[in-house]
Amino acid sequence: MIQLLFLVLFAEGAVALILIWKVGPLRELAMRGLEQLKTGKGPATVKTLACTMSVILASSVASILKIQNRGTKLGTVTPMDQVLWRTHLLEASLIGYTLFLALVIDRLHHYLRKLVSLKTTVRTYREEVDNLKKEQQSFQEKEKTSLSEIKKLHEEVTSLKERMQKLKSDSEEHEKRAQTAEAHVAALRKQSEELLLEYDRLLEDNQILQTRALAFRN
Repeated sequence: MIQLLFLVLFAEGAVALILIWKVGPLRELAMRGLEQLKTGKGPATVKTLACTMSVILASSVASILKIQNRGTKLGTVTPMDQVLWRTHLLEASLIGYTLFLALVIDRLHHYLRKLVSLKTTVRTYREEVDNLKKEQQSFQEKEKTSLSEIKKLHEEVTSLKERMQKLKSDSEEHEKRAQTAEAHVAALRKQSEELLLEYDRLLEDNQILQTRALAFRN
């Protein structure tokens, strides 16, 4: 029994050390083994073993107390009782250390699982933050592109306004020229009408002179 307890204690100590210090892939193997132990019928088996060892521990402690009480009553302890007392004490100590290490291993496994979960969550959050940074950079680039396009549109609008102003001034100038030409045409038309009237008057005068000249000849 004691040799088995030493073997279990050394095995638990090795597992605890592997869980505390990461040595290559041993921690992952130990974590997988503990996870398999905690699935299916594993928890029930472990609880049964723990209860059995607790009963043995209680029995060993009771035997130790019984031997001490008997020695106190007799005033002396026989060699056989000393051997039994030391055997029960060693057995109780080994069982206590074994149960304590089992509890430590269980807590280490639990906290390591939480640590792995937290690392996964942190990695996911970091990826999300990186994606958000990339989206922000893309948005900033799009914003810069939009600003440059807006600037180009403003320049085009300004250029169009200048062209419209120039066309408006040209149109006003052409309109003024057209009004001047119309006034000139009106003046020429009036002058032409006056010339036609003068021509008609001269024709009448010529007709009168011709009539007088014929009358004078006769």
